[in-house]
Amino acid sequence: MGVVTVGELKTSISGKRSFRPSSTIRHAATEWPISDVSSDVTIEIGASSFALHKFPLVSRSGRIRRLLIEAKDATISRMNLSLIPGGPEAFELAAKFCYGINIEITLSNVAMLRCAAHFLEMTEEFVQKNLEARTEAYLKDTVLPNISNSISVLHRCECLSPVSEEINLVNRLINAIAINACKEQLASGLLKLDHNFPMKTMPNIEPETPSDWWGKSLSVLNLEFFQRVLTAVKSKGLKQDMISKILINYTHNSLQGLVIRDPHIVRGSLLDMELQKKQRVIVEAMVSLLPTQSRRSSVPMAFLSSLLKTAIASSASTSCRSDLERRIGLQLDQAILEDILIPANSYGNNHGTMYDTESILRIFSIFLNLDEDDDEDNRMRDESEMAYDFDSPGSPKQSSILKVSKLLDTYLAEIALDTNLLPSKFIALAELLPDHARIISDGLYRAVDIFLKVHPNIKDSERYRLCKTIDCQKLSQEACSHAAQNERLPVQMAVQVLYFEQIRLRNAMNGGHNQFFFGTINSQFPQRSSSGAGSGAISPRDNYASVRRENRELKLEVARMRMRLTDLEKDHVSMKQELDQ
Repeated sequence: MGVVTVGELKTSISGKRSFRPSSTIRHAATEWPISDVSSDVTIEIGASSFALHKFPLVSRSGRIRRLLIEAKDATISRMNLSLIPGGPEAFELAAKFCYGINIEITLSNVAMLRCAAHFLEMTEEFVQKNLEARTEAYLKDTVLPNISNSISVLHRCECLSPVSEEINLVNRLINAIAINACKEQLASGLLKLDHNFPMKTMPNIEPETPSDWWGKSLSVLNLEFFQRVLTAVKSKGLKQDMISKILINYTHNSLQGLVIRDPHIVRGSLLDMELQKKQRVIVEAMVSLLPTQSRRSSVPMAFLSSLLKTAIASSASTSCRSDLERRIGLQLDQAILEDILIPANSYGNNHGTMYDTESILRIFSIFLNLDEDDDEDNRMRDESEMAYDFDSPGSPKQSSILKVSKLLDTYLAEIALDTNLLPSKFIALAELLPDHARIISDGLYRAVDIFLKVHPNIKDSERYRLCKTIDCQKLSQEACSHAAQNERLPVQMAVQVLYFEQIRLRNAMNGGHNQFFFGTINSQFPQRSSSGAGSGAISPRDNYASVRRENRELKLEVARMRMRLTDLEKDHVSMKQELDQ
């Protein structure tokens, strides 16, 4: 064991032996006072030891005094204090304090010194302004009133357990962070009110400080302390948008370097499994801290999507994934394609699909069935918070389901390129939306065509069922023209396309297009089955908007038909003239 003395004996000018401490643990500029007395006790802490004097130690430390009194050997010269919080560094500072040296208390050492003072029992019982009182004064004056200082000291407490918990230091710091955060939030709100009323504004007011400025510093905390801080600020009333920002920042910093796999790490190796475990623990913890589920949630869709992707990749618990799926489903109308392109966890399966379609199927089902869930759980909810009732008259939510239908068609076109995707999974997604969700079926037709091109060997029954999901009456003229010549489609569908195109053109030429499309509108929106999200006709407002849209398209088609008829008449006249000659 290497002996690290806090002092060494030297010969003074007078010839007497002097004691000049010079620790190798901490090179301080200020040297300890010269002593003519040689050391009479050695304090051992781990692999380090300190040659000191009993008198200055027992004058301020109740623990060292008690150990010396209880020792059977009155001439004890060695003492082990390896359990002291902070180790040799903390003890050296405490020892210097016992010798009367004025040590500097800072944010980096106050937690360590407070715990060491408790361990060594350096209380007012032995001397006034002892180390415990000095550290307490610093905490009250400098640390607890300031959020950043409290976070910095709390971070130092992570390696001082269990003493930091025993003296309630951790809880005091967490509580101070929560209280000051809410005070700052209130002050920010009052400042905004002042700005809204110029007559009452205070002179020389400082620019508003961003309310989440301290949130970034929370990323230094370990997961346990971060969870406790978030729980505290939520209980004190911190706004949900602020909590979301803090969570996003902490998750980003915690998962950085974990989500992107090192290509040199062998899949399934011990290192890889450890990496997955770390990801899983972080994701499950973050999901448990998310604000209450709501359609007006302050949690961005992109963040929820990234959490779900990581949860699937790290094999997180079913409850964790279900929670994220429901949150995404609640605000699916805010999603973009990238948000729902969730890679499948195909570990150990070389023939697995590229994307997790099962998860997406559940997410879209959640969105479509919101009204059923909320009717059971939230019957007394305010009207503004009522569920999506897509089919009820006067529904304001038709635009949402139209957005989701376009999103699903785009998603289907993307996953159709996956050669390992089973037709049954693709069909399940294609059949998911109710009839009125699509005004135009071109997007779905494109996705189906891509799937048939990539999967040429599917069964005829699957091909027929897949094409049955397309409403031929909702195909544009360009899509109809393409479908009529598409050899990948079943003959029945090609005939159906030609039939509806013929009827449309005939009615357009006869000027009876309004009657045809007004008559077929209601048939396009049949009652929903029990598996859907309610039943009934679509709203008159949405019906009218749909009819106007169809009329605009028909007017363009009639104009094109007139031009064709004009060309045909010219050709007819020309041919007749040639025959007469």
